[in-house]
Amino acid sequence: MKRIVAAALVLMMLLCMITVSASPGTIDDTLISFVHLDEKFAPALYAEIKQTLERAVNTAINRHLDAYGLGYDYAPQFTNITLGAEDAVALTMGTSFILLSGSATLTITSGTVVNISTGNVVTSGSHLVRYQRYFCTENTAAIVTTTSATSAQVDGLYRMDAQSQLPPALPFTDVAMNHWFFPAVEFAFNNELFLGTTDTTFSPQTSMTRAMFVTVLHRLDSRPSAGTDGWFADVSNPSLYYYEAVTWAHTHGIVTGFPDGTFRPNANVTREQMAVIMHRYAAYRREDVTASEAVFDTFSDRGRVSGFAIEAMQWATAREIIRGSNGNLLPRNTATRAEVAQIILNYCQNY
Repeated sequence: MKRIVAAALVLMMLLCMITVSASPGTIDDTLISFVHLDEKFAPALYAEIKQTLERAVNTAINRHLDAYGLGYDYAPQFTNITLGAEDAVALTMGTSFILLSGSATLTITSGTVVNISTGNVVTSGSHLVRYQRYFCTENTAAIVTTTSATSAQVDGLYRMDAQSQLPPALPFTDVAMNHWFFPAVEFAFNNELFLGTTDTTFSPQTSMTRAMFVTVLHRLDSRPSAGTDGWFADVSNPSLYYYEAVTWAHTHGIVTGFPDGTFRPNANVTREQMAVIMHRYAAYRREDVTASEAVFDTFSDRGRVSGFAIEAMQWATAREIIRGSNGNLLPRNTATRAEVAQIILNYCQNY
């Protein structure tokens, strides 16, 4: 009998435990199982985090649109777009562009575009290379113009039908878009550093005089007034177009002239003279003018550089302001208008 009573008591206790205990693996279980964490808790947490992040991203995008992207569309995570021939797409700061097929050129109206694939700064007028990523840095505006049917990817702000934003085409019949100096001439012309030799010609292969080169730097420096100087015997007439520029340059030690007290304004500027003047101009602007021999020593004709120009040439080659031609510096050759335009562009991209 005692055995029967004991068995009944054990059975009742087991029944009580079953009724008060929660099913294992539920939120009511005091020891929450991995099943509950994986199937319920974690997905709910991820959903909440995703929603919070999406709200933050949308807020940031809307602020960006309000500040910089008026009239622009937003393309997230490299959106595919298709363009016809002679279409134009405007890009702004923070936007990336990848050309997938076809051909296109890049016009930079302000700021800087970097080819992230190569790490190089891109010049305005450059042809885009397929599958390379072009990124608009801060305060940049750029326009991609197609020359054939094109497919591409955009990440960031962009606007279609941007032909009206393109700067006016160059008026020069002797400067084609496929010429190596086109971006430099476009930069010089659009910034009014120097114009054409006529309304329709730039004369890229014509030599540049010393007076004209100093005038270009004066314009690059926003044409500051320098008063009167009268130092050079052959630059004494204030009505000369280059008088104020040469006066300004001499006042700030950018040019010193020749031992006989002349400037020789109508003499063609040589490549080494140009390097010296640019070096002094950078120093006047309080830029870093540290010279390095490493690149300079790679040029086979470095021994032809005059002693007064060695340091300037070392600086100019280290900064890639002067890049030489076929491994030569050609220091005593006269500089052409196209070369001057390129050197000015190289300087501006450095500083």
